[in-house]
Amino acid sequence: MKTEESNQKRNTKHTSWRSIIGGDFLATEFVRRQARLLVLIMVLVLFYISNRYECQQQMIRIEDLKEKLTDIKYDALTRNSELMERSRQSRIEEYVVTQQSDLQTATTPPYLIRK
Repeated sequence: MKTEESNQKRNTKHTSWRSIIGGDFLATEFVRRQARLLVLIMVLVLFYISNRYECQQQMIRIEDLKEKLTDIKYDALTRNSELMERSRQSRIEEYVVTQQSDLQTATTPPYLIRK
């Protein structure tokens, strides 16, 4: 009888790896009393992990979009530079001469027509 009481006292005071892995730990009075709190903590931990994962995914997407935006800006700058080069008066005159067109450069400046 004394050995059974001493075994019970030893089991209640000391938690071993065997009781945790075997699941005996979940049947203790402490776990039964704190079950709601433990479930709440697990839900909050899952929410935290989910929130962190979603945040990391959004940060990756933001970085990708920033890189694409930079590429598009450089492309627009290159195209704008090419357009400015092609639309210079000297380049247009050169193009007209090479195409053997009857167009000529105006000798009189343009004027405004008013009502």
